[in-house]
Amino acid sequence: MMSEGGRVLGPGSTIGVLGGGQLGRMMTLAGTNLGYRFITLDPTPNAPCGQVGEQIVAKYDDQAAARELAERSDVITYEFENVDAGVAALLEELSYVPQGSGLLYTTQHRLREKRAVEAAGVKVAPYVAVSSEDELRTAVARLGIPSVLKTATGGYDGKGQWVIRSEAEIGPAYAELSKAGTELVLEQFIPFVKELSVIAARSPRGEIRTFPVAENVHVDNILHVSIVPARVEAHVLQEAERMAARIAETMGAVGLLAVEMFLTEDGELFVNELAPRPHNSGHYTMEACTTSQFEQHVRAICNLPLGETKLLTPVVMVNVLGEHLDSVVEAMTKNTWDEANTGLMVVPKVHLYGKSGSAPKRKMGHINLLCRDVQDGLNWIEQTNIWRNGHA
Repeated sequence: MMSEGGRVLGPGSTIGVLGGGQLGRMMTLAGTNLGYRFITLDPTPNAPCGQVGEQIVAKYDDQAAARELAERSDVITYEFENVDAGVAALLEELSYVPQGSGLLYTTQHRLREKRAVEAAGVKVAPYVAVSSEDELRTAVARLGIPSVLKTATGGYDGKGQWVIRSEAEIGPAYAELSKAGTELVLEQFIPFVKELSVIAARSPRGEIRTFPVAENVHVDNILHVSIVPARVEAHVLQEAERMAARIAETMGAVGLLAVEMFLTEDGELFVNELAPRPHNSGHYTMEACTTSQFEQHVRAICNLPLGETKLLTPVVMVNVLGEHLDSVVEAMTKNTWDEANTGLMVVPKVHLYGKSGSAPKRKMGHINLLCRDVQDGLNWIEQTNIWRNGHA
C-alpha cells in the first residue's frame, strides 16, 4: 500500500529485526499489540527477541541467513548499529529497509557522525582526527587537558575511549586505543553539568515527533538512571528537542534517532553521540508516555501516523545490571517494594530481558518508577539499597 511519502505497511505485515537483544524484544512486544509479526536474526539461540517472536539463528555476516530474513520479511529494521556493511547493503537490495544504510554508515563512525551533526547546524565538542602519536600530541596541545581520545568505531558504554588527564598519558592512551586498528578522534573535554538525551522519530512521509528530554546519570560509563522531566530550565528542554528534530530531519532519518547531549553551566548544549534505534534512555516511555519509543519505531518504519508523545507521569528509569538481578527478583517475589514498606508513592514497573547468562555490568532489565515527583523515585532507589554503588 502506498501513500504520499512512501509505502505503508499495515498490521499483518512481518517485520524482520537484525539483532535479537532486548531492544528487539521490546520492539516485538509493542509491535505485536499493533498486529505485526516479527522475525529476528541473531547468532544466540533463544535470544531475548527470539523468545517473543520467530528467530533465525545465524551469524550477522551470514549472507544465506540474510537472504532468508529478507524473504520472510515485508520490512527490515535493526536494533544495534554495528551491522555488517555488506549484509546491510544486501538486505537493502533484497528487501525494504526504510532506515537505509546511509544513516547507519554515518553513525557507525564518530568522525562522519560529528560532521553530519555540524551540517545540521548543531554544535559538537571541538575535535581533531588523529592517526599517529605525534598528531595526538599536537591535538592535545590544541584542545587542552583533559581531553578524550576515542576510537572512531566500535565504542559503547565507555569502551574504546581514554580521558587524557596529563601529558604522561598521551603515549599510553595512543598505544592502547590504536590496537583497535581504526581511526581515532580526540575531543575537547566538555565540563558538563547534566547529560541529556532526546529520542526523535521520523517517518518516510517526513512526520517528526520528539519525546520529552531525559536527564541521564552514568555510573562506570553505563547508564544508571534516566530522570523525566529533566531537572533543567524550560528553554533548555525546548532547545534540546529542537536540536534532535533538526538532526533527524537533516539526516533523513527513518525510525528512531537517539541524540545524547551535554549541558554546560552557561546553558550551552553539545551533541555527544547519536544512535539510530531505540535507546536505553528512552525506556521510560514504556509506561510514562502515551506512546512508547518501541511502538513509535514500529509506526515510523511502517509509515503509520506517529503517536502522541505526551508525558503522563514523572518517571525515573533505573537499569538492572547483573549484580542487581537476584535482589530485584527477590524483592519482586516478596513484595518488599509495596508503598506501605517504602513510604513513597512510587509504582515500580519491572522489565526483565530474558538473557541466558547474568554477569556484572551486563544489562539484564530495567525498572520504570512512576512517581508524583522524580525525587521520590530517586529516594526509592536509595532506600532499596540494591543500587548502593549508583548515585543520582
